[in-house]
Amino acid sequence: MPRVTRAHTVAHHLVQGGLTDLKLSEAAQKKDRPGLYREDGFAVRSYHTPDGTLLTVAGAYGPDWVMTRAAIRYRLEQPYIRYTVTDDAHELGDHELLVRWATGEELRARRQTAAARQAPLVALIRRQEAERAAEDAGQSALF
Repeated sequence: MPRVTRAHTVAHHLVQGGLTDLKLSEAAQKKDRPGLYREDGFAVRSYHTPDGTLLTVAGAYGPDWVMTRAAIRYRLEQPYIRYTVTDDAHELGDHELLVRWATGEELRARRQTAAARQAPLVALIRRQEAERAAEDAGQSALF
């Protein structure tokens, strides 16, 4: 069962990430189209799962709402914030994302994926450091 995720906490993380909180009412979020707004930004509202858990819906608004939606996902899935963002709830609009706390299993999977993605670069850096250390010790190659 997911942990309670409060809208004001999610909004705080998004504002800290440089996104603009449009502070739309829940009624406006449910009826308005995302492209109607002149400024790119987001709005959050509470969402109750079928089992009664309180989660948050973050909606992207503005002329470039698709990029704002991607920025919301990117910001909230940072390792130090620890949310999981999905769009699998059937009541959500195309511009909305469901936000909940990530489980330990999801966080481990993210770390493993990041480590696999960074492995070639880490290996290159280690090899260069070893070569530099050997050169500093006077063991440089002739050719």
